[in-house]
Amino acid sequence: MTHQEHPLPLLVVEDDPAIRELLEEELNDAGYQTLGVPSAEEAIALLSHTPVAMMITDVRLPGMTGIQLLQQLRQSGSELGIIVITAFGTIDQAVEALKLGADDFLTKPLDLDAIREAVFRVLERQRLSLSHDTELSHFHGIVGKSNVMQSLFHDASRLAKSNAPILILGESGTGKELLARAIHQESPRHDAPFIAVNCASIPADLMESEFFGHVKGAFTGANEARKGLFHTAQGGSLFLDEIGEMPINLQAKLLRALQEKTVRPVGGEREEPVDVRIIAATHRNLDKEIEQESFRSDLFYRLETFSLRIPPLRERGTDIEHLIFALIDKHSEAQNKQIEQIEPDALNSLLNYTYPGNVRELENAVMRAVTLSEDGILQHQDLPERLREHASQETSVEITPTLSGEILPGTQLPAPSPTRWPSLEEVEKRYIRKVLEATGGNKRRTAELLGIARRTLYRRLEDTEE
Repeated sequence: MTHQEHPLPLLVVEDDPAIRELLEEELNDAGYQTLGVPSAEEAIALLSHTPVAMMITDVRLPGMTGIQLLQQLRQSGSELGIIVITAFGTIDQAVEALKLGADDFLTKPLDLDAIREAVFRVLERQRLSLSHDTELSHFHGIVGKSNVMQSLFHDASRLAKSNAPILILGESGTGKELLARAIHQESPRHDAPFIAVNCASIPADLMESEFFGHVKGAFTGANEARKGLFHTAQGGSLFLDEIGEMPINLQAKLLRALQEKTVRPVGGEREEPVDVRIIAATHRNLDKEIEQESFRSDLFYRLETFSLRIPPLRERGTDIEHLIFALIDKHSEAQNKQIEQIEPDALNSLLNYTYPGNVRELENAVMRAVTLSEDGILQHQDLPERLREHASQETSVEITPTLSGEILPGTQLPAPSPTRWPSLEEVEKRYIRKVLEATGGNKRRTAELLGIARRTLYRRLEDTEE
């Protein structure tokens, strides 16, 4: 995104109120949003709960210096764009700042044109880097930078090279059909048809004919022969969504088609060869379906040999942030709209909602917000009512909003004092300490349990271990 499209503010760290105000005004006039704080300590506190596009910091600050702030952020793994400014610039300071990872180094008295140019250069480098990074985090249109999604992409790519049937497991709205299409695109069959069918949408008495076709006169109304889905997908892939809804008598015929690579049309007298790769999907627990004798165990074992599980959105860590911006881009382009800003309240509500409907529900929320947005601003009032209500609730809930707006399920927060609610920062600190204690101080394991990257965890460790 260019700076005019970037929804995040720039952070100005400057103890001189007049200079801080000057910098903010100049950057606001250039089209940026800004936040200003007078010390490095306040900058760290703000960064622990507020995402920013980049930071401009003075070297001489009360307490921790700007150089120490830079050093701490880089040691924690932060890739935030940082410009260092000072009235006491020397070659040694410039070299030290740049070695520590500063993106630029400017001296006072400030040349405001130079400041604007430096900010633009830093954000443009980040945009190009993000663009490259985003390409790497896409798998045929599926966005996912988290470890669990990268692992899924790797496994899906490997399995795609074979002709074996694949079973995709996942909650509703996680993107099972998208993954099936991605597997088809990765496979040697990518030039052949990809046919998708929802088993729950076909009447049971028509399902056999839909799958295997029928000959003329096979039943009342069969005035001519008709090929089924297996023949339509010849040479390609047949995606059977919600296979748990398939009648058990048809499951036996599907198993035979998988084993023998032949099908018999309804009313037909002979088997016909087919070359089709089956990709099936379900949100059901097929083990329970087998216990209840509504799903054949032999078909399950045939499919389950190569199975992939798509994690729900709540298990995907900071993927939600990337998804939000990717979906804003997608739907603003589709509607020929330019979204230049997103209100902080709107972003926080999108980040902190639980999404029982997973990515589908998130996409519907973003599409609605983009549709209702005006003047290039995505506002809180544009979001669905359930997201707005969730954001305004002031009661203890079954989730913990935590690092980078991520959501960790299954944790009941203690009821707050009637006279004082704990701040988000306090909740984060307590939760991090609790998980660190549970893992014996193992930071790698702690990050895994929190569902975040270690570098994200490191950003908070200084505060949580005080």
